Amino acid sequence: MDNPYDQGNTGGQSEGTGTAARMKQTVVDAASQASGKIADLGRKTVSQIDSTREPIASTLDKSASSLQETGDSAARAAHATAEKLQSTAQYVRQNDVQAMMGDITDFAKQYPGQCLAVAVGLGFLLGRFFRSND
Repeated sequence: MDNPYDQGNTGGQSEGTGTAARMKQTVVDAASQASGKIADLGRKTVSQIDSTREPIASTLDKSASSLQETGDSAARAAHATAEKLQSTAQYVRQNDVQAMMGDITDFAKQYPGQCLAVAVGLGFLLGRFFRSND
């Protein structure tokens, strides 16, 4: 009686080795494709964020100009705020996302308490905003 699983000592091993090699190559190819897609997605995301820097900077500049044009008793405060907005606009134009993230990380390391306080404050304001929209 023939055993369907018995392919002999020589034929079975080479077929099994070939199958394992093909499976390994398939896994390697799939991992390579996934890695490429993830890298491409990362590049596209950074590109999209970078493409919004100029419009954000322009908006900040317009806000600064608007604040400078308004005067009266708040002129000094408006002027100081406008200068800060212009400085921020210039920073946004000159730095890409990675540089900004590095600066934020450095700042958080240098002033952890203040950063935590700001994060709590922003969280509180966002919570109030979303709660008021319900």
